[in-house]
Amino acid sequence: MRITALAGGVGGARFVRGLRHHLDTTGHRDAEITVIANTGDDITLFGLRVCPDLDTLLYTLGGGIDEGQGWGRADESHVVQGELAAYGALPQWFALGDRDFGTHIVRSQWLGQGLSLSQVTERLAQRWQLPERGIRLLPMTDTPVETHVVVDDGEGGERAIHFQEWWVRHQASLPALRFVVAGLDAAGPAPGVLDAIRQADVVVLPPSNPVVSIGIVLGVPGVRDALRGTTAPVVGVSPLISGRPVRGHADACLAAIGVPSSAEAVGGLYEDFLDAWLVDPADAGTRLARARVEAFEGPLLMSDVEATARIAAHLLRLAEPARA
Repeated sequence: MRITALAGGVGGARFVRGLRHHLDTTGHRDAEITVIANTGDDITLFGLRVCPDLDTLLYTLGGGIDEGQGWGRADESHVVQGELAAYGALPQWFALGDRDFGTHIVRSQWLGQGLSLSQVTERLAQRWQLPERGIRLLPMTDTPVETHVVVDDGEGGERAIHFQEWWVRHQASLPALRFVVAGLDAAGPAPGVLDAIRQADVVVLPPSNPVVSIGIVLGVPGVRDALRGTTAPVVGVSPLISGRPVRGHADACLAAIGVPSSAEAVGGLYEDFLDAWLVDPADAGTRLARARVEAFEGPLLMSDVEATARIAAHLLRLAEPARA
């Protein structure tokens, strides 16, 4: 079985880990998972290229994540960040750990040597033994893109700030007027991205942010058309329960694009290619015009790997009628 997932950071990484666990414990170790990762929240800090979603996927799927945070390295220290602060280097609102710095340094070095982001990601994935785990990690594009948030400047005007500043520093508390993804219109899908969608047996949408994670991946020219044209069933998990995100600020992102914060409205964002949509029992009344909707048998919470594996198993069962 070939499974392709479009993913953001924490939610996507935890779902794919649970999916891998389900496959490995049910006689499907030979199943292949390709993850197409959002790179729209990438940022350059202290001269280094930081790819938060790619790194969260690497660390989570490779067994090195800080489980409490859901991002960053386990057993981390912050000596370098402290030294940077002592020099007055900015920004200080984005904390990078010492182990994490190693990833950003080598990524920036390889990019500076002329390697593409896809080639760099492949090398990093080998360090984390993702290929041995049956997981291929692809950036959505090799073109540098960055998401910016347009906010009110408080004087009746507008200003744009990097998505990470809005998300991390301000915790999405500044009302977003709109999102602008610099470079996306000129970007092309990274090598292997379209084939991973077209040749999949199943395409899954984990409970990642529908606006600034999966939504950005869908904005890469050619990706949405590939999803519309694939013969594989496309099935997804709602990132909302009773209108609220389990974690993160998806509700604030939806408000910025004028979409209600509901499982039904989020499913509607994908309805031109979606075949089935898994929702929490609290949202059992969800209806979509074109996609089958089914409620999970329990809370749609990825509380641990086993719970997530059960969600993934249910989602794959939803795909079976469409594959028949």
